[in-house]
Amino acid sequence: MAVRHLLLALALLAAGNAAAHPLDPSLLELREKGEGRIEVLWREPASAPRGTRLSPILPRTCRQLAPAGLSQGGQRISLRWEAKCGEKLEGAELGVAGLEARGTDALLRVHLSDGRLIQAVLRGSRETFVIPAKPSAAALLADYLRLGFDHLLSGYDHLLFVLGLLFLVRGRRALLLTITAFTLGHSVTLSLAAVGWVSLPSAPVEAAIAASIFVLALELAREGQDRGRNPWKMAAVFGLLHGFGFAAALAEAGLPQGDVPLALLGFNLGIEIGQIVFVAAILLLMEALDRLPAKWKEAKPSIERLSLPAAYLIGSLSFYWLLERLPIWGA
Repeated sequence: MAVRHLLLALALLAAGNAAAHPLDPSLLELREKGEGRIEVLWREPASAPRGTRLSPILPRTCRQLAPAGLSQGGQRISLRWEAKCGEKLEGAELGVAGLEARGTDALLRVHLSDGRLIQAVLRGSRETFVIPAKPSAAALLADYLRLGFDHLLSGYDHLLFVLGLLFLVRGRRALLLTITAFTLGHSVTLSLAAVGWVSLPSAPVEAAIAASIFVLALELAREGQDRGRNPWKMAAVFGLLHGFGFAAALAEAGLPQGDVPLALLGFNLGIEIGQIVFVAAILLLMEALDRLPAKWKEAKPSIERLSLPAAYLIGSLSFYWLLERLPIWGA
């Protein structure tokens, strides 16, 4: 059965449904299978208005290989079939015809053979979309570097851990060693998890990250000579844990097949640059406070005077996150 005949059957099925939801978006999903073959999923609401009809727009070179399968689940009707297009989808124009007449949107989702996921929202004003070519190595590196940088600066739990290290460690050399240990720790597990060699459930990991920050706050609140002894060891161990959190964020974006090392390098560099920017900003702030006039010396909030308030702040926030992330609260 040709696709046009199945689409006609689709329209007849939809006509029997009295309720119409013209704003419910349809979905056109394509998945490259290799050797020019693609798997096509076309889904639209069963309650489509009468007199309007949507149809997928595929490259002219595509040839359907077998009759499409028709199924209905809930309020949606789906068509699935395979086609051979003779070439990759890069540069191809895809879309959905009829959006302007119906006054609705459609989602386009394309899984390319190189691991990229291309998504777009199609509207009446733009019913087609051209699949972009694979980015250059420099562009790919820049994209994942920006992704890592943005994730670090938006990851308040990771920033809070680094802030705790800044208050805990005395001396620039010891601080450099501690931050480096944290970097090496999370780089190892991030890389291993990203390539699929190690995997942990995200919920326990997020709870454990909150617990690690709480442990750091307890150490920061301690008094005496044992306070902060060998902080680089704690930073390295907890860095391994935080790496799984970074890996979860990277998994959401995905890694391009064939360019995994480059994307992983860019993401790691982005995290480190974000970390350096954060640490530098805090150190510059402390330096500025140290340069306050002598007459304000007693009022200046030195590192020592800020350590205990910081311990309470970090401990309170991390304990709240720990309670929030424990599985028992979601049961």
